[in-house]
Amino acid sequence: MYERLKEAFAARFGGRPRLLFSAPGRTELGGNHTDHQRGLVLAAAVSAETLAAVAPNGRREIRLLSEGYPLCTVGLDSLEPRPEERESSAALIRGVAAGFARRGFTVPGFDACLTSTVLPGSGLSSSAAFEVLLGTVIDRLCGGGLDPVEIARIGQTAENDYFGKPCGLLDQTACAVGGIIAVDFAGPARPQVEKIDFDFDAAGYALCFVDSGASHADLTADYAAVPGELGTLCRALGREVLRQVPEEEFYARLPEARAAAGDRAVLRAIHIYEENRRVRKQAAALRAGDFDAFLELVTQSGRSSWMLLQNVIPQGSAAHQELAVALAVTEKLLAGRGACRVHGGGFAGAIQAYVPLDALESFRAGTEAVFGPGSCHCLSIRPQGGVLLEELP
Repeated sequence: MYERLKEAFAARFGGRPRLLFSAPGRTELGGNHTDHQRGLVLAAAVSAETLAAVAPNGRREIRLLSEGYPLCTVGLDSLEPRPEERESSAALIRGVAAGFARRGFTVPGFDACLTSTVLPGSGLSSSAAFEVLLGTVIDRLCGGGLDPVEIARIGQTAENDYFGKPCGLLDQTACAVGGIIAVDFAGPARPQVEKIDFDFDAAGYALCFVDSGASHADLTADYAAVPGELGTLCRALGREVLRQVPEEEFYARLPEARAAAGDRAVLRAIHIYEENRRVRKQAAALRAGDFDAFLELVTQSGRSSWMLLQNVIPQGSAAHQELAVALAVTEKLLAGRGACRVHGGGFAGAIQAYVPLDALESFRAGTEAVFGPGSCHCLSIRPQGGVLLEELP
């Protein structure tokens, strides 16, 4: 793949790339939709990655060619958000460059060819991998110095203010830091990040993602409704995010919350209170090597996401409920072993499954019989976040 990327660079831009970068996709192991409420998350970087072959171009522009897409050119003389670029790669490029400029860096122009095994819409956060990759490239070209969490913050701002998706900081942090991490977002500007060492293979399980075949591409409104409804609820209780509302007060003022934000918002809030407790227990189970306890908590998280958070089926969708079908098929194939849950933002993309190694081949065959060849992906935890892989001669 590296050689193909170098060849693509030479064919499009002429000459040779000088630097080769990589950023991973991410999986959320626990803490579904808790980050934007300043909650707790257990996450990990995975072996699916986005790669870039890069060379400075001496111009006031970034030219980026992603495999399978037309060339994207973004000028560096104006880095304000552009409405016509919303929900596009150009918006993310401009937003990441702007994040460095706001921190006092002079962003140099460069050419880049990209390829990725983080499939768009899969739930493994191709957008965060892209943002972290861009941040890692620009940081290197500017002389380095930013830590991974700061690069993650730049990516989040680009996605919020330029792309138009109101995501939290989870995805970018997991992609930037690498490994398994427990994150507390109580302080949004500087989350607390703890690395946890655990080997799923040694525990006898494969970490699998079953692609439901449904894309996130047209579901920004469904995703945005989650923080939007919770914001309405919190404002009715005189707060900004749910982390600021004591759980006892929430229940004491439940009639007020229902009247102001509606019942779905209330159910979503209940999910987040309970999910934060689960994350603490999941992290403790991994530290203690108690994988059975971890799996039970994964199952509880999945049921809560479906019943309370309600991010399995897009609003108003009757004929297309791919994620729900994927969960039902996976539970049947696991037959009481392992665990599965909705993954990431939900509504589409992939589900997450922990599959006993002795059942992996039959599980793969069973899921791919329903969702098609290549729909079951087995990934490993990647210890590194965004990195410079190689300086080329």
